[in-house]
Amino acid sequence: MEKNGLLVVNKPVGITSHTAVAKIRRLFGVEKAGHTGTLDPMAAGVLPVLVGRAVKAAEFLTESDKRYRAVLTLGVTTDTEDATGTVLSRSDAIPDEAAVLSAIAGFIGEIEQTPPMYSAIKVGGRKLLDLARRGETVERESRTVTVYRLDAERIDERNYALDAVVSKGTYIRTLCADVGRALGCGGIMSALTRTSACGFSLSDAAAPDELEQMTEEERAARIIPTENLFPDAEKLSPDPFFVRLLRNGLRVETRKLGIADAPLGTRFRLYDGDVFFALAEVREPNGEDGETRAALAPLRQFDV
Repeated sequence: MEKNGLLVVNKPVGITSHTAVAKIRRLFGVEKAGHTGTLDPMAAGVLPVLVGRAVKAAEFLTESDKRYRAVLTLGVTTDTEDATGTVLSRSDAIPDEAAVLSAIAGFIGEIEQTPPMYSAIKVGGRKLLDLARRGETVERESRTVTVYRLDAERIDERNYALDAVVSKGTYIRTLCADVGRALGCGGIMSALTRTSACGFSLSDAAAPDELEQMTEEERAARIIPTENLFPDAEKLSPDPFFVRLLRNGLRVETRKLGIADAPLGTRFRLYDGDVFFALAEVREPNGEDGETRAALAPLRQFDV
């Protein structure tokens, strides 16, 4: 039986996201598999892995918000902004709890972040990570990210537990470093667990070792069907004639599909009978072929 869909993996500390995906590819006997957002080797937690033809859904899932548990350690800075890097400075001038909590609260909302050198972002076609490993530093443009929620609890004088809900592209280790910089004592991320991503949590996830102990049937049962990845998209089963047009990438006026009242931007899961085959979106008329009304445009086909 062909395997297509999403598997929620609980990535352990000590392996790369690439290694985790390779294990899934081997366990499920599939050629195609990919994750929807890298976790560094020192991080653990929710790693959604798309399997088979579901890899086409990646672009629709990576925009989602994510939730993390982290430990902020004050009084130290490193070149990686986390505990794996080379120590650059140390300080014993740690502010009191009230000052630390106040500084952390100041990072809630839209903030500017400069991506760390030790990241997979490309500048001039080269990964920052590769440049950093050669000892090079280049200018990076800051970007706006959103911290929707940031709760903090004191563990001891130097360490604080963080619970953060953030937008796509937010670096928690950079957040920790920026908090430390704001306090004047420096700070790094010393632990990280992603607790939620793409609408899935740790309770939905299984570690690679757990999956390895399962039977083939048990593993297959953990794959979430591709159509379930778009819960906010309405189900639509067009007539066979329109199914053929949509399968060929053609737009169909919404009035012909009985969805004339659907606002622009509304997405639909398209079915050929009982078989899900594509995600589509209502778009403005483009004037082609006499099109003068809003039309349903296929975004991605998943059954080929």
